[in-house]
Amino acid sequence: MKQTIPPRRRWVMRAACAAVALLPLATFAQGSYPSKPIRMVVPYPAGGLTDTVARQLAEGLGKRLGQPVVVENRGGAGGIIGTDFVAKSPADGYTLLMTIPGPITANIALYKKLPYDPRTELRPISDVAMARTVLTVNSAVPVKTVTELIAYAKKEPGKLRMGSWGPGTQPHTIQAYMDKTYGVDILHVPYRGEGPMVTDLLAGQVNLTIGSVTTLRQYIAVGKLRPLAVAGTTRAKALPDVPTFTEAGYSDAAYKIVGPTTLLAPAKTPDAIIERLGREVSALVKSPELSAKIDELGAEPIGNTPAEAERAYKAYLPVVLKLTADTGVTLD
Repeated sequence: MKQTIPPRRRWVMRAACAAVALLPLATFAQGSYPSKPIRMVVPYPAGGLTDTVARQLAEGLGKRLGQPVVVENRGGAGGIIGTDFVAKSPADGYTLLMTIPGPITANIALYKKLPYDPRTELRPISDVAMARTVLTVNSAVPVKTVTELIAYAKKEPGKLRMGSWGPGTQPHTIQAYMDKTYGVDILHVPYRGEGPMVTDLLAGQVNLTIGSVTTLRQYIAVGKLRPLAVAGTTRAKALPDVPTFTEAGYSDAAYKIVGPTTLLAPAKTPDAIIERLGREVSALVKSPELSAKIDELGAEPIGNTPAEAERAYKAYLPVVLKLTADTGVTLD
């Protein structure tokens, strides 16, 4: 005997089928994320702090996600090339960005036609580590303190050359600030990343820099470079004997700003993917193993959530933009 389905029940069944049909395919895809290797773009050449932290994170993240996480260096133009590549990539969780603040903060003020807007085209996943930096001179420069450096710069105008890993980065900002504040003449020499800059610093092609503790401390330890002061409000764990700028007698805001190394994704990446990556990165960074490795690198582990990283970015951005404007930094 044929069973008759009541009209109301038929209507409910049809509505349910229609609702399922309208669900985005991404809803189903997210359940299996990731199903292929993930690319983590570093907008600087290999060898610097950002690259080193990225490779440490990628190794552990790949194990937790069950798919390889491959670091790809796309350096150039002060981090613009790699950052723009990620901002314009498909928002599917398979192309991520690991960067220091410059490309997503100061570049907004430095470039009139920046090809991307980090405020609308990228979203934070997690601040992985706090990058500590140190004002360092080549051992041939006859100074041991910040005060002696300023006096030497006044005595020898144009003789000092300050290397940076790109226009608008912290070394460039400090160089411009010193020129403006103390009436000195220090030449800014931009590089495509910290690695190439350090090579020339050791060779004496440039005399000083504000560089990452991660990269510079090995040369400080053997006397090839001389540290003068660390940026930030506290001493760096990896250089406990080096004073802060404030301890050295310079409490200006320009010397207190430190920024994180942050993992980001294209802005339209689904919330479910961002939250999954955020949980994994946070747990990984806070694990004893990776936390110890980050400490060993001379950085300080953070591993916050996507929401916390977003709030931190919104608070940090106006401070950097104001400092960039106040210091008079311009592009070469």
